[in-house]
Amino acid sequence: MPLPEGIPTVQLTGRFLTPDGRPLTGQVVVRAPSLVTFGEFDVILGGPVTAPLDSTGAFEVVLPATDAPGMIPDDWSYQVAEQLAGVATNRVYSILLPAEAPEVDLADIAPTDPSTPNYVAVRGDSAYEVAVEEGFNGTVTQWLASLVGPQGVKGDTGATGPEGNDAYEVAVAAGYSGTRAQWLASLVGPQGVKGDQGAAGTPGTNGADGAPGAPGVVQSVNGISAAEVTLDAAAVGAVPATAPGAANGVAQLDASGKVPAAQLPASSGGGAVASVNGYTGVVVLAAGDVGAATAGHTHTAAQVGALATTARAAANGVASLDASARVPIAQLPAAAGRNMWTPQALGFEAWSCDPYTVANPVAKYLKPNRLYFVGFNITESTTVDRIVMFARGYGGVSTNRYRAGIYRENGTKVVESAAVALTMAGQESGSMPAMVSNHIGAVPLAVTQTVLTPGRYWAAWALVVGGTADFAFYHVQNEAPVATANFWMPGTPFARAWYTEGQANAALPTTVSQSAAAVLADHDIPIMALANV
Repeated sequence: MPLPEGIPTVQLTGRFLTPDGRPLTGQVVVRAPSLVTFGEFDVILGGPVTAPLDSTGAFEVVLPATDAPGMIPDDWSYQVAEQLAGVATNRVYSILLPAEAPEVDLADIAPTDPSTPNYVAVRGDSAYEVAVEEGFNGTVTQWLASLVGPQGVKGDTGATGPEGNDAYEVAVAAGYSGTRAQWLASLVGPQGVKGDQGAAGTPGTNGADGAPGAPGVVQSVNGISAAEVTLDAAAVGAVPATAPGAANGVAQLDASGKVPAAQLPASSGGGAVASVNGYTGVVVLAAGDVGAATAGHTHTAAQVGALATTARAAANGVASLDASARVPIAQLPAAAGRNMWTPQALGFEAWSCDPYTVANPVAKYLKPNRLYFVGFNITESTTVDRIVMFARGYGGVSTNRYRAGIYRENGTKVVESAAVALTMAGQESGSMPAMVSNHIGAVPLAVTQTVLTPGRYWAAWALVVGGTADFAFYHVQNEAPVATANFWMPGTPFARAWYTEGQANAALPTTVSQSAAAVLADHDIPIMALANV
């Protein structure tokens, strides 16, 4: 529906293209002040105007001129918000749309300088303003008068000219910005001070002035008509002063603001109790009379709507809190992290680190009789029966050349494998052909099934018989002079990667210590895991 006829409008157009000439998609949103009132046309305008770009990247919208007469408020501007797909930074800026330019293209008035992202297009100076800038000193009226030269010789009567501006239009041209009704109201000045009363006139000849009349009387008060009206309480809807404390009156309050007992009905208190729980006379109630438990009675948790203490940390019970007011990790579900690779996601129970993050994976060989230790952080009770090494380039040997075990942080041995021969790397079920042919993958050593309680552990691995080329492994950093895994904040140190020399083909040591003089940490770090199959 178009705007009411008579409101001056401006047609705003624009077109948006990519640098190579393809039309952009999106829309241009134009906002006026929250509400604009046109009293002369009985209409209020508000809300944004959204102009979508067509298939050529162009838009067109017709809007009220920002200097339309008679609108409230006046002297405002439109805010333009460009919402273009694929443009990193969309602009928001202000524009004026005066009625003197009925067709405007946005490209002619939108900002282009990034240092001035918001500005308002304005009209040029008027002729009077130009005259002032050139040195004219006077009002608009004086300037207009200066344009009139001396009267010339009377010429022939010309054709009738167009009707000139009325006084209101002249006022607008001189700078007045209100409506016609507002201008007319401005012509009425404030009421003057009341003047003194004039002298009495001379009596007419037809008769003498009469004597002043007597003052008039009130015609009626509250429906009573009399020369002298006397109102009682009923006439003004009030309570008579005699009503407080009287029969059929109102209650009277005592000094404490309460109704005295004498004014209360006999049934509201003050009489003797007839019976209590069916007893009369001097009544003594027992616990059973009021539904209470007898002395010494013991209630169960269920009877008082509570949980028994045995429900704490029990199946279908409630979680307990440790000394730090946190739920112990043993009571948390063994759930894998969301959308991420965990040891469990690849069939392991734990690993020293994610093999996928290994840097510079050059094949390195285990040195015979060297016992390697790799750290594990066990956060919940975990059952294991395999110690796993990640290997590449290993074809397998038939002799019992390898041992592996698990140690607690305090150095005591938890479990140990027998001396075993190993199958080739990449032979685990489901290995892809490239892993089989290149001998890349997990190499497990079986141990007795063991439950590891929460704590820190080391997995140990040794080539006890054979040469340096019998086994190769991945590592974290090639030729690392110091293992990057070994650092910690103040507290009990726990080295995640270290080794000792001189491990013969015999059982692994019963206890170990990372602080022993023979311990070294200058090797590449094997990647190990724990599994339960």
